[in-house]
Parts: sequence; C-alpha cells; structure tokens
Amino acid sequence: RYGALQVPGMPKIKTHWKEFLEAISVLQCVLTFLFLVACYIFIVYLMFTWLWPLSTLYFIWLVMDWQTPERGGRRTLFMRKWKVWDHFRDYFPIKLVKTVELNPNKNYIFGCHPHGIMSFGAFSCFSTESCGFAEAFPGVKPTLLILAGLFRIPIYRDYIMGAGLLPVSKPSLVHLLSKSGKGNAAVIVIGGAAESLASSPGLNTVVVRQRKGFVRTALEVGADLVPVYSFGENELFKQMIFSEGSVGRRLQDLFKSLVGFAPCMFLGERLAFLPYRTPVTTVVGSPISIPKRITPTEEEVNHYHNLYTEALSKLFHEHKVSCGMPESHNLRII
Repeated sequence: RYGALQVPGMPKIKTHWKEFLEAISVLQCVLTFLFLVACYIFIVYLMFTWLWPLSTLYFIWLVMDWQTPERGGRRTLFMRKWKVWDHFRDYFPIKLVKTVELNPNKNYIFGCHPHGIMSFGAFSCFSTESCGFAEAFPGVKPTLLILAGLFRIPIYRDYIMGAGLLPVSKPSLVHLLSKSGKGNAAVIVIGGAAESLASSPGLNTVVVRQRKGFVRTALEVGADLVPVYSFGENELFKQMIFSEGSVGRRLQDLFKSLVGFAPCMFLGERLAFLPYRTPVTTVVGSPISIPKRITPTEEEVNHYHNLYTEALSKLFHEHKVSCGMPESHNLRII
C-alpha cells in the first residue's frame, strides 16, 4: 500500500536520446539557478537602449507586485506538469516514498533534509507533478519555500512563482497555513545554506538543533510537523569542505551572511554542473500532531522540537538500508 510510487512513464531501458533529454533537462535547471545574476544585468542593460520603456514599465510593475510572493504567489499547474520535469526525474532517478496517509483537512509543515547542493529531491517531489505527490496524498497541496532573496530578482522571481515556489518567511508561512484553507503542506529545507556546506558523499549531517522557528510557527497556526529525508541527495556532487575557522570557511560564512546562500565549491559528473546519476529517494514520514497556541511557550517549542528531531532520526534509520545506504551510516544532527 505504501512505499516507492510507481510513476507512469518512467522507462526501464533508456535510449541514448532519452539519456540526452534527461541531461539537458537537468542542465537547464542548474543553469536557470546560476542564471539569476544575468536577470539583473539584462533589465539594467535595457535601461540604456531604445527599449528602456519596457524596463521602466517592468520596474513599476515589480514595485506594485512586490508583496505577491508572500501572499500565495502565482502557482500554475501547467508549469508544474512540464514534460521536462519527467526527464529531470528520470535522470537520477528520483522517487517519492509514502509511509502514511495524510489528512487533507489539516495543514502541514514538511521539514525536508538534507539540503544537498541544490535540493533536487525536494524540488522534483514537491514543486513538480513528476513524482506522483498528488496521487499519493490526494487533497494535500505541497509548496516548496526557498530563500526569500530570490524573489527580489527581476524575471527570475516570476519564473519560480510559476512553479509554485514561495519565500521562506514568516508572512509567507502564515498566509499559506492560515489564510489559504486546509490541505496545504509548506515544505521547508530546514538546514538551508549552513547545511549545504556540509553536503558531501558519505556524509549525513543535518542542521536543525538550533533551528526552532518552524516549530514555533507550526504551534501558532496549528500545523502538523512532518519529517522528510531525501536519501542520496548528498551523493549528487562532490564538494570541497573547508574546516571550521579556515579562511575558505570564513569567506563562505561571510558571503552567506550578506547574500543568504553559501557559495559551494562543487564538482559534478560532466562539465562540473551535471550531478552524478545517483538515485534520490525522498521519504515522507509520519506527521507529529501539533496543537494550536497563539503564544507558544519556550517549553512547548522545545518539547515539539525534540519530538521532531527524534522522528527525523527514526525515519532515517528505518529507511536508510532500503534506500541504498549501508547499515553502518548514522545521522549527525547539529
């Protein structure tokens, strides 16, 4: 009844053409992320050409539309169903594993781990329809929340809103979980940029011990907490990890504090940008029932945070072998 979903259309034997389409699909996703700086340059460049009215009108509209990402965005099912996401899924491949039913009359906060370099598992399972989430959890609508600063980038913000992505901010979370009805699942990659710096093959490190804001918000809106682990996410790229206190790590931390994400020095399978063809299995765990508290106490936050970390550890150890990890692997929670 539960387990890895059998997604229609996933091929068993791949042709060279199919492998090429998969590689192009993943490459466009990686380059789209790296393309974000070019969006700034393009809009500013137009200001110095005869097309300056277009740039001016866009900036006026941008100011008027500034709050849209924190008010539900502009999700389009058409974009989430693009065929390119099926090829993207098949490249690794990425699978979604269901362990329990989720009540569509409740709201949820999914804590997704680990971040990896680019969180491909979370993106494929929760921001596209390629992994069968809608069929597995009918009535539940997942929304991946990402770095809020990305929604300040011209053009790029409109692209990611189309896929249903929203900023990981308090106003965005509250709007999604208290003003958008029931059956909403806010997906947060809890470890964020700090966790990406610990991403490397063979390592299973999650940054969550001091991150309690998502638990406090869950209590304030009465949303159940669901631990999620993407096995294989850390195997997709090799990364040069700088030791704490080194010059390289201090520069990464400085960049992270200024921009919001960390510049990882990673290497993939081809051209450095393509990840290794390693299976990624995203397992959705059992929900932790959370009461609604308008003003939760520190004791309540700590209590449910402890329940969450225990559930995450249990999820990891119960599924690590079936998801391709050695029995000897442990989860390091920092």
